[in-house]
Amino acid sequence: MSGFLELLDFSLGVTGPIFALLGLGVLLRRVGLITEGFIAAGSRLVFVVGLPTMLFVNIARTRLADSASAGMLVYGLVATVAIWLLMEIVASFVVHPERDRGVVVQGAFRSNFGVVGLAYCGNAYAEPGLAMASLYVGVLTILVNILGVITLSRSLHRSQGPGKVLLGIATNPLILGILLALPVSAFAIPLPAVAMKSAGYIADMTLPLALLCAGATLDFRSLRAEAGNTALAGFGKLVAMPLVFTLGAWAAGFRGMELGVLMLMASSPSAAASYSMVRAMGGNATLAANIIALTTLGSLLTTSAGVWLLRGLGLI
Repeated sequence: MSGFLELLDFSLGVTGPIFALLGLGVLLRRVGLITEGFIAAGSRLVFVVGLPTMLFVNIARTRLADSASAGMLVYGLVATVAIWLLMEIVASFVVHPERDRGVVVQGAFRSNFGVVGLAYCGNAYAEPGLAMASLYVGVLTILVNILGVITLSRSLHRSQGPGKVLLGIATNPLILGILLALPVSAFAIPLPAVAMKSAGYIADMTLPLALLCAGATLDFRSLRAEAGNTALAGFGKLVAMPLVFTLGAWAAGFRGMELGVLMLMASSPSAAASYSMVRAMGGNATLAANIIALTTLGSLLTTSAGVWLLRGLGLI
């Protein structure tokens, strides 16, 4: 029980500041300090500059030799694609209007790996957990961005064929940031201290700005109107994905820290980056922000319960 309470206390420390920034965004929008123009410019800045820089800094500082095993990476990739396909099928029957299907699917399968996921792993396993999770985050982020582009393009009818989808993937700023960082990490390429420190400043401002913009977009009347789609995405992200992901990992033979890292990553809330991508592509940004808020709150309970259960069973 003490382990459960410790993780619960940690989860509050991780998710509490996120909700504080979302709430601040709501307040600043209501008093007029954040405008629609600020939200548009800030979201674009996060998507094009902030998030790619943050991913580059995190991966460039990691030694690939100390990261996730090939088996973990393969399982993560295969399981994520399987869950994405399942959610695409479900959404095609139950999510209306059609243009919101991509928002719901992305909110349900795309996790906040780089912030909350890494924080969970660091708390549970300290430096070994962070080292194991870092490459996993980089590889899975590439995949979920590709799947996110595909699912949003399909539901918004913005794709005119595979070539356009591939072009969108190839020019996605988040993917470019990760691809640039991988050789730096793999070959331990030294970068100028001033460049890394400057990039660190940009990385540090990214999440607060993204959450302020997301909070400013929150519309609680819309939340009531779109409760069904928000709840469906929340159930997929907080219950279905962690359950399927963890049971599959257990059946595949993962135990100990590997199983724990896989469960923690799958249990983290919907990524703040999903809001920026939805807004940049002209989707329902309000629905995306509501899903982030709901899953961030819900993950506090579901992740803690999952860790408590797996530890009680002696699996992690």
